[in-house]
Amino acid sequence: MAAKRTGTKHTISGGGGLQLSVREWGNANGAPILFIHGFSQSYMSWAEQYESSLADTFRLVAMDLRGHGESEKPLEAANYTDGALWADDVAEIIDALGLNRPVLVGWSYGGFVLCDYVKRYGQDSIAGLNFVAAAVRLNPAFEMLGPGFLENAQGTMSPDLATRIRSVRNFVRACTAKPLAADDCDTIIAFNMVVPVEVKVGMVSRELNFDDVLADLTVPCLVTHGRDDGMVLPAMSEHIAAIAPGAQTAFYDGVGHSPFLEEAERFNRELAAFTRRAWAI
Repeated sequence: MAAKRTGTKHTISGGGGLQLSVREWGNANGAPILFIHGFSQSYMSWAEQYESSLADTFRLVAMDLRGHGESEKPLEAANYTDGALWADDVAEIIDALGLNRPVLVGWSYGGFVLCDYVKRYGQDSIAGLNFVAAAVRLNPAFEMLGPGFLENAQGTMSPDLATRIRSVRNFVRACTAKPLAADDCDTIIAFNMVVPVEVKVGMVSRELNFDDVLADLTVPCLVTHGRDDGMVLPAMSEHIAAIAPGAQTAFYDGVGHSPFLEEAERFNRELAAFTRRAWAI
């Protein structure tokens, strides 16, 4: 998890002019892959991808979502409740970096961002979508979300620091089926803690149902999920696969919410194969 390759850092104006921190690695002439992390995370979530042999073949780009990591963090809720802003963030990155038909990889909350983008901009500028333990519905009943999220997310938004630290620790530990290495766990807890409470509150206050977007997909779609995910339940990916035309599925036995971290070798192999298929190379 500790980043060895810092990558080339870019600062890009996203939706509403918000400044986004974006990094890239790998083969500048390769098919591009844009990684979009989840709730309260960081571009560093994808270290097992940008530190891997994927970088020998593909152009790898990872963003810090608005309000996260090294991106700008305004506290007003309106910066996080408008789907058009999330969509504009992705579109501006694609445009500013000249990404030619990228494959978009969205983990967890990143599934909402993928759908925000497709809803606003369509599919002509992308080659494919990889939903990774991704959420596509958010409502007051927290449909298809598991105990790892339901028991800890609220505490990560607490105004009380001690409660917030304890909840973030539990939240991070719930992201994998087996314990992480101590250094990796510490790193993930650290970048979770830099996300302001107001950002997270704004994010979860949205009410979303992207079934219409999924039903109209024409680009290739890969749905990846750990069978032991207690954050976003596997039922969410089964739902995506049942609606998105021609969606391929990759379910991981004994794996939790982070297949790209828990089974990185398999994940990278499947992502490489999917990107080649999406690009027909």
